[in-house]
Amino acid sequence: MTSASPLAAPAAPVASASPSLQAPLPPLPELSPAQAAGLDDPDLLAQCVVDIPLGSSLRRIGLGLSGMYCAACAITIEDALLQVPGVREVQVQATSQRARILVDPAQVSLSAMVSAVQRVGYRAWPDAAARAGHERLRERRVLVWRLSVAAFCMMQVMMIAVPQYVAGPREIPEDIWNLMNWANWVLSLPVLLFSCGPFFTGAWRAARQGRIAMDTPVAIGIAATFIVSTGVSFGAQDVFGHEAYFDSLTMFVTFLLAGRWLESRARERVTQSLEALCVRLPEAVERAVDAVADAELGTVAVASVPLSSLRHGDRVRVAVGQAFPADGLILLGQTEVDEALLTGESRAVPRAPGQTVVAGSLNLGAPVWMSVERLGPDTRYQQIVSLVHQAMTEKPGWMRSADRIAGPFLWGVLALAAGGFVVWQWIDPSRAVWVAVSVLVVTCPCALSLAAPSALLSAAGAMAKRGVLVRRLDALEALATVRQVYFDKTGTLTEGELSVVALVSGGASHRLQETLPEAVAAQWQQAVSLAAHSQHPLSRSVVQAARDAGQAVSPGQWLDVKELAGKGVEAQDAAGLTWRLGRSDWALGPDEGDLDAADAPRVWLAAWRDGQCLPDTTLGLRMDEVFRAEALPAVQQLRALGCSASLLSGDHVDRVHEAARHLGTDVAGAQSSPEDKLAVIAAAQQLGARVAVVGDGINDAPVLAQADVSVALDQGAALAQSQADLIVLNGRLTGLPEAVLQSRRAMRIVRQNLAWAAVYNFGCIPLALMGLLPPWAAGLGMAASSLLVVLNSLRLGATPWKSSTS
Repeated sequence: MTSASPLAAPAAPVASASPSLQAPLPPLPELSPAQAAGLDDPDLLAQCVVDIPLGSSLRRIGLGLSGMYCAACAITIEDALLQVPGVREVQVQATSQRARILVDPAQVSLSAMVSAVQRVGYRAWPDAAARAGHERLRERRVLVWRLSVAAFCMMQVMMIAVPQYVAGPREIPEDIWNLMNWANWVLSLPVLLFSCGPFFTGAWRAARQGRIAMDTPVAIGIAATFIVSTGVSFGAQDVFGHEAYFDSLTMFVTFLLAGRWLESRARERVTQSLEALCVRLPEAVERAVDAVADAELGTVAVASVPLSSLRHGDRVRVAVGQAFPADGLILLGQTEVDEALLTGESRAVPRAPGQTVVAGSLNLGAPVWMSVERLGPDTRYQQIVSLVHQAMTEKPGWMRSADRIAGPFLWGVLALAAGGFVVWQWIDPSRAVWVAVSVLVVTCPCALSLAAPSALLSAAGAMAKRGVLVRRLDALEALATVRQVYFDKTGTLTEGELSVVALVSGGASHRLQETLPEAVAAQWQQAVSLAAHSQHPLSRSVVQAARDAGQAVSPGQWLDVKELAGKGVEAQDAAGLTWRLGRSDWALGPDEGDLDAADAPRVWLAAWRDGQCLPDTTLGLRMDEVFRAEALPAVQQLRALGCSASLLSGDHVDRVHEAARHLGTDVAGAQSSPEDKLAVIAAAQQLGARVAVVGDGINDAPVLAQADVSVALDQGAALAQSQADLIVLNGRLTGLPEAVLQSRRAMRIVRQNLAWAAVYNFGCIPLALMGLLPPWAAGLGMAASSLLVVLNSLRLGATPWKSSTS
């Protein structure tokens, strides 16, 4: 059935493509009504929604593509999709063969977009890593067949041509010579009609669009070589000369196809690390049939249901080796969980009843039961997948500009080849075609088009393995030159909760680890008992501190318990006293306490009678922030990389300076408003500094938008993440210096790739024009240059990272 607005309310994403999509789409210019209805089915369309822009009714749709070999292909598909009503923005990445499309769901359907892609000669389907792998396997098999036919025919042609190479003048009779040319012509036909299919197809569909593709010069060279050689073989020597080039034709087609096959394998490795994040969810799960107590789940009947049928509150059994299908809580059983692809943590983490698990993580220890709390786009996994899709389709602005000049460059290639042909008609007409073909092949800028995207995607994949997701590939170039990093303090360098470090009573301070005086211990127990009735973060910190100290936590026998927003918890004891636990100006009275002092207790306990606070019952709970375990190592590693780190926080001056002393950083601002932070960043940028900002709160969003590179934590506010270029998973702050190091390596490899591609292209053009580079050598060089660029980029994922300047 066709839906008028199929994308307006996407269902929960599924793990892989529907079975109806597993077979390759037929290469038809238009979709049949049945195909269109299948693509517009809401359950199938849900897997295409890779992102929902914050505060917008638009949707970002992912499409997988096949048949792309160059930047010009990406431009053709982008322009075709932009002509579909309702499509607002398109990004196509040739390296990963994916499209990311911003659409108005009320105006566009998936079938219209797929049909637009197929009309310009490419395949498209709802983006899924499983389907992408299937398509790549199909293409690779066809490519192997084409290569095998070309290689076999080349060997036969060479066996026939070798006697022609070594024979002296008139040693081979003319009729035998012509017979050998005819045999080579017959052997070249399968190469031309089958093996050269990708080159002619790419050139033809570009010509239909009034464009020129990177296959165009190659296709023209192949066709010209075959036509001239055919004319020579069939007696038109007066027009075409006396040289047949079937040996060069079959040889350089074989080399080109071999290079394309090796290049496709290498390019697949570039995107595999990113795709691995997108296929973690199981297709089916075991759901409890009956409602029983958690302790009895081990005996309850289960039913296997598809992932899309799960609902909030369902209880699911997860077997060993299976991925958790949703975010939720462990109900029964203890296990170890592999969260490496989601958090960058390489070691398995233990999980017991009451603890949380995230969708996409793997159960390694034992079967467990879990309750489903978050599904689909609400899960952390799906948010990560959305970022991965963006990384796989993102193209830096300078790369898009380079793509746009590919067309004029290729027209220049054709003009250069034509000029070489004309000149050689005067020098040696028998070699004119030979020279023109060599120029067409050797100047094809495939290596230049692959130089940057292959390296940047490989770097993004390596970062994903380490718990850093790249939202904008442009950021890698800026990150490589960053020398100043500004950190927000609260929630970024520190954990989200505070910890009780001391108790203050009668002017004396007592640490929890010490033996407390009897009166202080009694007051502490009252505070813990009251805190157990509250879910405020400070109350939870009090309860956790008691548990960490090995003390029992009991709600106690309180009467009329009240929790007052912004103040604290209040209750009456059996003696009629009213106890308050909370802010100093409320718990002690408006004239008591100092909330602005950095070392003052943040929470106070006191008893009240007849509207008066009883001074001998007061107890102050001094609380301090807990620094993340990786905060200090991250700052030290950044310093080793030549980056200075500074704190830019809205917290109290004393607390910020204390944190700076602990971490060994500078203080760029304390008690700073968002406007103050923006002024600090702008001033640093005006001095020519490349600035990175790390934050997690809503108030950090403006300064993140201002920074050259913005980094947010995945536990932070959605608004902060929407402004970030990089997302650090699981609070792994050491991922930032690792990302700096990786981005520097990535840009170094991009420069190497560009230098090699430029040297190859501009160095071989004079050789081809001078007639010193035969077509088969030009084909070999073209294939080798593209392969070398991709293999060089793969070093980014293969070389272990080192948190040093080396």
